[in-house]
Parts: sequence; C-alpha cells; structure tokens
Amino acid sequence: MERVQFEQEQMLAELKDFGEKGLFSAKEIKHIVKKRTAFETALVRRIPNKNDYLRYAAYEMGLEALRRKRVARLRLPKTPPSISDHALMRRQYHIFERALQKFKSDVSLWLQYLRVAQRAGARALAGRIAARAVQLHPRTPALYVLAAAHELAHGGMGAARVLLQRGLRLNAGSVEMWREYVRLELGFVEAVRRRWELLGIEVEGGGGGERVDRAAEEAMGDEARRAIMDGAIVRQAIDSAAKALPTIELFRNLQTLIAGYPTPETLRRSLLDHLHVRLAEALPEDAASVVLRATRALAVEEEKLSGVGLVEALRCANEEMLAALEPPNEGMAKAYAQFVEEWFGKEDLDAHLVCIYQLELKDSK
Repeated sequence: MERVQFEQEQMLAELKDFGEKGLFSAKEIKHIVKKRTAFETALVRRIPNKNDYLRYAAYEMGLEALRRKRVARLRLPKTPPSISDHALMRRQYHIFERALQKFKSDVSLWLQYLRVAQRAGARALAGRIAARAVQLHPRTPALYVLAAAHELAHGGMGAARVLLQRGLRLNAGSVEMWREYVRLELGFVEAVRRRWELLGIEVEGGGGGERVDRAAEEAMGDEARRAIMDGAIVRQAIDSAAKALPTIELFRNLQTLIAGYPTPETLRRSLLDHLHVRLAEALPEDAASVVLRATRALAVEEEKLSGVGLVEALRCANEEMLAALEPPNEGMAKAYAQFVEEWFGKEDLDAHLVCIYQLELKDSK
C-alpha cells in the first residue's frame, strides 16, 4: 500500500490548484481522491490486469475533458500556467508507462498510448513512443504505419519514408505496409506539384497531398523533378511491391488507392496502366487478375460513368473476360458469372442500360 500512499501524495498540489481555480468543488475533489485511490489499489494487486490500467486512464481522460469544458465556461482570467493545466494529461501518460512496464508485449497498448499522445498534440512524446514500440515489435506493420503518419503530419517526409522502408524489409508480406508506402510516394509527388504551382512553374492541375521536406525538394535537379512528376518514384514503389508480394489482394488495394487519390487524371491513368502491366506479369492466368484488369475502367470512374460511357466500359470488360474463357476455364467462368450477377444486381443501374448491355452481351457471344 506504500505505492498507493505515494501516488496520493503526488496528487496533492494539482488538487489544491483545482480548488483554488474553482474548477472542482471540495466534494468533487474528495470524490476524485476516492476514485483514484480505488484505481491505485487495483494496480498493486499481485497479478496485474491490463483493464485496470485502461479504466484508470479512461477516467483521467474524462476528467481532463471536464476540466477543459469548465475552463471554457468559467472564462477564467489569463494567468501563468499552473500545475492543474497539464497534470491530468501527465497522469494519463504516467498510467500508460506503468502499464507498459507490465505488458511490454501488448501491441494494442502501445497503439493506444501513441494515439493518446497524438490527440494531445505531444509531438515529441509521440515520436519517442513510436520509436520504442517499433524497436520492441519490429514485426508489427501497424506500428510502422502510425509512426510514419506521425512523422508525415509534421513535415518529416524523409523520416516517414525511412520508417516504412525499414518496416518493409522486415514485413515484406504486409499489404497494408506496401499500400501506405505507395500512398506516401503519391503524396510526395503531389507535394512537389503544389510547390511548383506556388513558384509559378506550369504543371498539370494537382490535388491533395502531404508535406515535403523543402531541402529534399530543392536538392533535386530539373530532370529528376520532372521524372518524379511523371510518377517515376511511384512506379518504382509499385514494382517493388509487385515483386515482393505478387498477390491479388495487393493489386486490388493499390488499384483502389491510386484510383481514389486526388492526382491529375493523366498521371492516375498512367500509374494504373503500369499497375495492370505488373499484374499481368505476376498473375497472368489467375481469374481474379483477369477480372481486375478487365474492369479497371469501371473501378476508376464507376461514380462518374453514365449512359454510353458506362455501357462502353461494361462492353470492354465483357469482351476481355469472354476472351479469357477460351479455352474454357472453370475458375474464369465462375469469376465471369459473378461479375455479370454483380452488375445486373445493382439497384441503381438504369433499366435501359441493362437492355443495352444485354444486347452487347448477345453480340459478343
């Protein structure tokens, strides 16, 4: 019980500050002490329970949310920062640190701790947590992705790239990591494109993207920069992914990513064409691969296509899949039947389009 008493003593200064500022009444402060004592008592049990730590942290999060609301409502006069301004967040971090001493191997605990630090805007702490987590769990892709996202959010494009490349060396079989690596390179291209636009250099319209290190961008020559604008670095990432993990799941994920990324249409089509070339090389006879290649126009512009454009895209897909049925192939036949059933079963597909497509289907047989 000495640990419980020690923790009680540590909270005295912040509780006094809460009372002096009028954020919590004397009755509420007594209730806080009672709750914390119960949580601390649970933590010193002989067999530790992770849920005890999580319940304690959740309570402190609720307390901090309440404190912020009361500060906003009471409109307290501006004063120099005091212990109560940051004590509740520090206590949350302290609880997670104590939990990780007992459950270092629990990846979900690391992820929760990292997200808490990120939500609080504790950039340096989040970076340290991510580094420690990756060091302890090098075979967990989600940690690399979160760590890279943290670096990227603060302009660390180079650091994010290094993190993902390091993770890919150890987790080459992770679709999630390859997808995020390609996303990172797409973001880099768009960041360079925006910078060109700000400098008044004529480039094709851009979209959203990520921050880019200015030093890295300025170090590039014009020729290298133009190659990047043409998607060379993204193509290289696609090639590496296709070589390391030639699965239909990977190609589906990359197609969805590229098709939906806010990038110029010409670059999008160029990257998708490159992706489907690699798909044909990696899985030439796979039925799912044939369907994915045949329906690429539908995947890219399914929401935009209508009328004749939609019928033309369906006709092209239909012809490619019928060609793949020669000689007869059971796997391809099932995939083709599923495609037809899926499209004819769409509730929002116009009846006239169905009739037109049926005629196209008869003509192709």
